[in-house]
Amino acid sequence: MDKFTYQNPTRIHFGEGQIAAITNDIPQDKKVLVIYGGGSIKKNGVYEQVEAALSEHNWGEFAGVEPNPQYDTLMKAVKKIKDEGFDYLLAVGGGSVVDGTKFIAAAAAYQGEDPWNILAQQHPVESALPLGCVLTLPATGSESNMGAVVSRGKDKLAFMTPKVQPLFAVLDPTTTLSLSPRQVANGVVDAYVHVMEQYLTFPANAKVQDRFAEGLLLNLIEEGPKALATPDDIDVRANIMWTATQALNGLIGVGVPQDWTTHMIGHELTGNYGIDHARTLSIVLPAVMRERREDKEGKLLQYAERVFGITEGSTDERIEQAISHTIAFFKQMEVPTSLSDIELGTADIDTLVTSLERHGMKALGERGNITISDSRAILEAAL
Repeated sequence: MDKFTYQNPTRIHFGEGQIAAITNDIPQDKKVLVIYGGGSIKKNGVYEQVEAALSEHNWGEFAGVEPNPQYDTLMKAVKKIKDEGFDYLLAVGGGSVVDGTKFIAAAAAYQGEDPWNILAQQHPVESALPLGCVLTLPATGSESNMGAVVSRGKDKLAFMTPKVQPLFAVLDPTTTLSLSPRQVANGVVDAYVHVMEQYLTFPANAKVQDRFAEGLLLNLIEEGPKALATPDDIDVRANIMWTATQALNGLIGVGVPQDWTTHMIGHELTGNYGIDHARTLSIVLPAVMRERREDKEGKLLQYAERVFGITEGSTDERIEQAISHTIAFFKQMEVPTSLSDIELGTADIDTLVTSLERHGMKALGERGNITISDSRAILEAAL
């Protein structure tokens, strides 16, 4: 295990009715811009709760942040902030809304010519507006971390800075009851792959991180299908929501190698073909597991035994069973597991590889040894 320094400054308000807590978390002298997506919060009671919590505040709103938030939309919010003097942001929605709000917070304080360079050229974020969030779709973990992903045309890029980590996050499981089965499934799969990107690398004798990660995976395997079968079970929703937050709040990733190949390739599937983020992950991860089985052998065997109880057979047989069990879980969550499932084929691989190369994704993986040709092999394995 490598040395590390860990801090997570996000205050979490978990449970039913906790939206009211934002009244005291946002200073009274702040002018608050509430940022949300397509308007579902006005149909499920969330908007009314936010409105009540901010009744003594000066606030406005900005709607229309898309899944895979678009730069041009977010810059409209930046203009509104500058024109009207907002100095505190409240994201209300899923990971895309939270990610978009993080970028807005950074872009509103950016002193350079083009805020896109925060993503495209990784310009440092010197300052950002303060923000909090009310989470309505558990998936990305963005509510308590410092990362965000933003799209512009076919480019889907990420940035990280502690300047945009939410000061607080409200996690009320009842807000997730109005989600569609597709949204629920996507959230579970996204969280699962977040854990896998930090776990399925090589052994680092990090027993706390490993056991914690395995517990999160088991939670998702157990609770994910229940969320589809019994969608009104609030206890199931609560466990999924808390698991998704723990999957990417930084704790299981300290002191251990991390991969993120599945995400980088997945981003190109979303950017070029508009595939839901989680569904790109369920397609790519099994192929990564197969193509990189030698690099990941130790952790694949550990995953097979501790998560799926696979202890018999040769090394190759146990690894293959672990991959098969992973695919079976994804299918149980009703997400695609191959490129053919989304009607993409060999002809599309060139497009994806070209995008990876253009975005500088030439040395991926926990060892930095996944080349462009290796990524092509992964995509071919995903056919």
